Parts: sequence; structure tokens; C-alpha cells
Amino acid sequence: MTHSDIAIVGGGIVGLATAYTLVTSRSDLSLTIFEKESDISQHQTGHNSGVLHSGIYYKPGSLKAKNCREGKRRLEKFCAEERVPFEICGKVIIAVNNEELATLKQIYQRGLDNNVTCELINQKKLRDLEPKAAGIAAIHVPETGIVDFNMVAKKMATRVTSVISNHIHLSTKVTQIQNSEDCVVITTPSGEHRTRLVINCAGLHCDRVTSFTEKPKAKIIPFRGEYYELQPEAHHLCRNLIYPVPNPEFPFLGVHFTRMIHGGVECGPNAVLAFAREGYSRFQLNVNDLAETLSYSGFRKMALKYWRTGLSEMWRSFSKRAFVRSLQRLVPEVQARHLKAVPAGVRAQAIAPDGHLLDDFLIQEAPRSINVMNAPSPAATSCLNIGRLIVDKVNEKFDS
Repeated sequence: MTHSDIAIVGGGIVGLATAYTLVTSRSDLSLTIFEKESDISQHQTGHNSGVLHSGIYYKPGSLKAKNCREGKRRLEKFCAEERVPFEICGKVIIAVNNEELATLKQIYQRGLDNNVTCELINQKKLRDLEPKAAGIAAIHVPETGIVDFNMVAKKMATRVTSVISNHIHLSTKVTQIQNSEDCVVITTPSGEHRTRLVINCAGLHCDRVTSFTEKPKAKIIPFRGEYYELQPEAHHLCRNLIYPVPNPEFPFLGVHFTRMIHGGVECGPNAVLAFAREGYSRFQLNVNDLAETLSYSGFRKMALKYWRTGLSEMWRSFSKRAFVRSLQRLVPEVQARHLKAVPAGVRAQAIAPDGHLLDDFLIQEAPRSINVMNAPSPAATSCLNIGRLIVDKVNEKFDS
């Protein structure tokens, strides 16, 4: 049997950022991370599009707004110190017709409220920034950037394990968590581990890990994000990042163009229900995962409300022509021949029992556990500040 002061379940960027923050602020505590895969950041972190978000979209005062702004600053400092390549390249959010102008102005006002450097620009200025982009107006967000979050995660892991009392156990799935009289007992195929506190950063499986010790406030429903990449001859169609005006009722940003830190331009994502929590292809099926989704009343209520949007996303998933049409709203010159399919990602989207798609971060606490129950985008950008928020909660528990 092994022991540590704190155990973290999940070796993605939120778990690693929390561990890194603990290492730099609480050197008196020993730390163990359990990751079920053979390497860190194999799921949401490893399939991230690599955008350093500015915080322009998020409701002022929300956890997303608070943590994205400060988290971005901290992450840029970390990257500079650890020599992780990043670039502040800017983005444009484009209104393609008059109907989108009101929402565009609402997003701009949120940016101002969140202290984001941004500017409403006309068609001429948009053409100066993105000559191939369509649109009648846009918001220019010069402080948006790009980075390799997988590299960030690996640097954090190196810093965590540089302390002799800290360990990352790979290929080690947590199968049970139980509270005993004086500690928490974590069960894995390798044996039992005793700890004073569990921090659950299990991403796609965070609700299941939470359910070991308490009832989760929401259930994770997996949505697959499907991407294409521009062929080299079409790279000139996008200089940096080109985004549409998003649907304000739906917590996805719509199909967009993203220049990558290591070269190339990705287009997407499409957002469709995945038939497995780790369903990275459209035909990948886990019967238990799908049954759990379909039997959840919150999912059925959500599906009833958004069925038209869901059908549109599914049609775009099966029709490359439909996907291209969505891209052409932003960049009319893009053609099907310019696109090459690339690996998809899966987003862990928390849905409440009433069918509400949780848009903000959600952290659910118990006396001996801290559960990160909803951490979608911009969690990667915000990771170091989410880590600081969790460490503040750790301090409260240990000091009391």
C-alpha cells in the first residue's frame, strides 16, 4: 500500500496544472497522480486546437471569465520560463450579415467588461487583417494566441516529478474511492493507495469518479469535435484565427479557422454526440457509454430542445459538402479539395438533470474530495488559475 498527502485522478492539463501549483506553493505536501492511459494528456489536452483564449465570450463574473484572463497571463509567463513556443497572433470574430450584428456587439461589450483588448472593426479593416474573409463587420482581438498544450502539460509533469516525494502512475485506472475513518482509500489494479484528499480531474470520466463518494451534480455527455486541415496550397486563405459569431444559446463556438503553432491551419470543429466517451471516430461505439447517455433524463431534455441544431451538426458530420459550406460563410474561396481530415477530439460536456448545458466551470466539493465536474474550453488556457483555485480549497481543508 502506498501513501501521499494528496492524490489527483487524471493526467490532463487541469490535473497537471493543479499538481504544478501545489508543488510551487505547498512543498510540504506529497503528491500522487493516477492516469489510466500509458502517457499523460491523451484525451482532451492532446486533442486541443491550441488557442490561448482572451476571455471575450464569457459572462462577466463567471468562473470562466475570471480564470481565463488571469490564467492566460500565468500560462504565458510559464511558457516563457519553460521555453514552450507560443505566439500572440490575434483573431477576428466575424458577422456575415445584419442579423449577426446585435450578437457581435454583445460579445464586444462582454470583452470590454472582462478587460479584454478588443476593437469593433469595419469591413475594410477586416480585409486588412484577413484578406480572404467574408463579413460586414468584426471584432479584432489582438491578444488571442496559439500554443501547444501537450508540450505545456509535459513541462508541468517534469516539474511535478522533479520533487522526490511526487509520483505519476501511468496505466493505472482508479476503480474505487472510499472514505475511511482517517483517510481516503483509492483502489487501482496495482493495489490500494491512502491519501488525505482526492482531487478529481478525470475529464471525460469525472462524473463517474465523483460518484464513488457522492452524487454528481451533472453528467458528462461526450461530444466529438471533427476537424479538417487546409492543404498547404490553401494556407494563404487564413493568416491567423477566424471565428464566426456563435449561437448564444449553445456552448460551442461554431466552425472556425485556427492557425497552429507548429504550422498549418485547422478548420472546425463540428460538434456531434459521440457514441463513446472516448469515441474519436463516428463509428466508434461503447454500448455502456451510449446507454448511459440515452437513459439520462438531462440528455433527453437537452436533445428535445436542440434537436434542430443536432441534426444540422450530424448532417455536416456525414457531408463534407455541408462542412465546406459552413466554412465558406467565413472564407468563400475555400473548396473541398483544400481540406484533409485530421483526428477528432471529444469534449466532456456536463449536462444538468434539467437538460441545461453547463457553460461555466463547475467544482463540486466534499470533506475529502474536490471534483472538477465541468472544465470545457477555455480550461486549457485557464489551467494554472484553475489550479490556484483548487489549491486555495486545499489550503482551506488542511488548515481547518
